[in-house]
Amino acid sequence: MSSQNQTLRTLLQPLMQDPPHLSSYAYAPIFQLLTGHNFSKLGQQIHAHMALRGIEPNSFVGAKMVAMYASSGDLDSAIVLFDRIINPSSLLFNSIIRAYTRYGFAEKTIGSYIRMHRLGLRADNFTFPFVLKSCVHLSSRWMGKCVHGQSLRIGLEFDLYVGTSMIDMYVKCGDISDAHKLFDIMPARDVSSWNALIAGYMKDGEVNVAVDLFERMPNRNIVSWTAMISGYTQNGLAEQALDLFDEMLQEGSEVKPNWVTVMSVLPACAHSAALERGRSIHNFASRIGLNSNSSVQTALVAMYAKCGSLVDAHHCFERIHHNEKSLIAWNTMITAYASHGCGMESVLTFEDMIRAGIQPDGITFLGLLSGCSHSGLVDVGLKYFHCMSVVYSVEPRVEHYACVVDLLGRAGRLVEAMELIDQMPMQAGPSIWGALLAACRNHRNLEFAEMAAKKLFVLEPDNSGNYVLLSNMYAEVGMWEEVNNLRAILKSQGMKKSPGGSWIEVNGKAHLFLGGDTSHPQAKEIYMLLEALPEKIKAAGYIPDTSFVLHDVSEEEKEYNLTTHSEKLAIAFGLLNTSPGVVLRVTKNLRICVDCHTATKFISKIYGREIIVRDVNRFHHFKDGSCSCRDYW
Repeated sequence: MSSQNQTLRTLLQPLMQDPPHLSSYAYAPIFQLLTGHNFSKLGQQIHAHMALRGIEPNSFVGAKMVAMYASSGDLDSAIVLFDRIINPSSLLFNSIIRAYTRYGFAEKTIGSYIRMHRLGLRADNFTFPFVLKSCVHLSSRWMGKCVHGQSLRIGLEFDLYVGTSMIDMYVKCGDISDAHKLFDIMPARDVSSWNALIAGYMKDGEVNVAVDLFERMPNRNIVSWTAMISGYTQNGLAEQALDLFDEMLQEGSEVKPNWVTVMSVLPACAHSAALERGRSIHNFASRIGLNSNSSVQTALVAMYAKCGSLVDAHHCFERIHHNEKSLIAWNTMITAYASHGCGMESVLTFEDMIRAGIQPDGITFLGLLSGCSHSGLVDVGLKYFHCMSVVYSVEPRVEHYACVVDLLGRAGRLVEAMELIDQMPMQAGPSIWGALLAACRNHRNLEFAEMAAKKLFVLEPDNSGNYVLLSNMYAEVGMWEEVNNLRAILKSQGMKKSPGGSWIEVNGKAHLFLGGDTSHPQAKEIYMLLEALPEKIKAAGYIPDTSFVLHDVSEEEKEYNLTTHSEKLAIAFGLLNTSPGVVLRVTKNLRICVDCHTATKFISKIYGREIIVRDVNRFHHFKDGSCSCRDYW
């Protein structure tokens, strides 16, 4: 800054002479020099000096002053100055358009552009990119098309900067087809236009098109690689995301991951419960100095929580400096505790967040209410639900009502849950009726179950699980005609029960098992262990729960069906392939059944293992014959 200060003094010296002999143009280089350095007060002093000498800024100098004020965070002064200039120029409009865009005032940006157009002032390649960015902010594809038409009329459609902004606008406004058409006819393309298209196709789920573009790119930068990794992750292709990240780490790779890349790949670890891969990426992030990056630490909190290591998640959360803990960071930790059934910890973290002065949002309350539901904190959950809008100005959405129905239903307060549904200000959706149906199954309330199931048959006609659940409830009370009717519907509509699948990571590799699966190379050893297992755990007090198995097969067949559930296959594989004392981490695509839950408690005691099962709803930590959920799930 010393050389800039010297230049500033040199420029100011002749301007401070009395009387001055200079025009307003002489001030332009000073305001140019002040731009971007937070010198708003100095700029105001020089502006006042001009006024004392009767020098009014023209549109050229005004444009420099508007840019100076805006870059210093003084948008109000920029606006006042802009409004005072009688004959504005395109340069002046560009300055105020850029200022409005910078501060997120998209509507004012568009308004200024329209006013500029009405005055007959010509937009240029500095105008259009900011206006297009505001079109994206407003999700206004129609306005974006109008701007496209204007750029076409004045011959700027193929300007590299304008064309790339146009492609980005079409992509983000959901018109990938027009974006690709423009891309194809552009005579010159920079890497940003390729990146925008790749991100757009990934967002639309057209992964193969994105891969083809990536492979054809003449030059790739860090954004290109990150867009691919992020896209793979968003489309559930965790292994591809991790493989591409590993490719970036290889010696000779054209680019290396940065903090955005790390944040993009961590959810892939969470998706596949690849804890060891996650730890490896964490170590990499530490080596390149990202330990102090709050966004990376927040992503690590989410990854560790979803991979079953709540201790590591909490450690990463605590590493974030108190002043840098954003709403996202607090929400992530609250939700992490909730998913592991630690409802009171969710509540305490929420209270810490409020004391820290952070305003909660809808996601905060989803995590909080879910934590209360999974932990049986009914009255606590109801208290927070009832004060959401009054105290915290967060209006409950259908997801929040679903959490409260689940909260009441798990506790057996089904009448209250039904009353809440009746009083909802919006239509109850599948999540509401699904929560009620599950609660009715647990508490054996057939009347409410029928009501909930009939709603779900309309809302989710292809979800076979609702039919199976009600069918089993009918079978339990001997209503075989109703059982047969439901099975006939399932058969006539070609619906099949969703296959249960579980996977476990051993030595950095994920192994997937389906119910009754015999395709694994170690299937013989797995089934030998499982054949001997029932006798071992029965001796410890285990009684098979066959209430969820089809009712028209023998008791022996029912018990065999339970033995071959996917989570038991995964646990058996883990016992065979890990050393004593190693924690087994299993992920299941459906809700863990009652029998597997009971059996896993006994397995944890007999084999002296900690077993963590993540099902579609939550985590279960099994140790010494008990589960963290205390059988409340």
